[in-house]
Amino acid sequence: TGLTWLFVALFFPFSCVFIFRVVQEFERAVIFRLGRLWKNSTGPGVIVVLPCIETMTKVDMRTVSFDVAPQEVLTKDSVTVAVDAVVYYRVFNPAVSVANVENAQESTRLLAQTSLRNVLGQKSLSEILQDRELIAHHMQEILDVATECWGVKVERVEVKDVRLPVQMQRAMATEAEASREARAKVIAAEGEQKASVALRDAAEVINQSPVALQLRYLQTLT
Repeated sequence: TGLTWLFVALFFPFSCVFIFRVVQEFERAVIFRLGRLWKNSTGPGVIVVLPCIETMTKVDMRTVSFDVAPQEVLTKDSVTVAVDAVVYYRVFNPAVSVANVENAQESTRLLAQTSLRNVLGQKSLSEILQDRELIAHHMQEILDVATECWGVKVERVEVKDVRLPVQMQRAMATEAEASREARAKVIAAEGEQKASVALRDAAEVINQSPVALQLRYLQTLT
């Protein structure tokens, strides 16, 4: 008995490293005992984990963001664009995020990529360029519904950039230039019309007074 207590006294400081675990304020611990879920979540603070019987998984409860890789998307009007986005999410159920999905972060990332392609494939180029907020909100709703069973809450989705092919950029620049030239010609034609009306009124005034014609001639000569 004395030898047993001696071994306990000698190895107790080393066993504390495996028995006592520290969980941070922003973390929660999910504990499995003999392969079965024992505690949904515990912490923060110091918790006791029995070696060889219990296993612990720490889950970060903070909001996490990740960039969705640029996706080559064919729009509804057959235009190829490259779009990337950023997703903000957090874990609201630690036990479900560990037990129901192998890797919640990677699964959410892959789902965001496919959802981005599916949503943008139903939009035209003009809608993608003008309705970014509506597209982001629609993506957030889709991701939030799909990740609820994983214990993940998608808080925000933002479409960062929409990149067009160089040829499409040139075509849009040419179209915009032609539109500006057309408006300039219309404005010039309206000015000519107003000027002709003013000249007609001036001619009628001069016709009523011959002296006015002489004064106009002298002014022009000066």
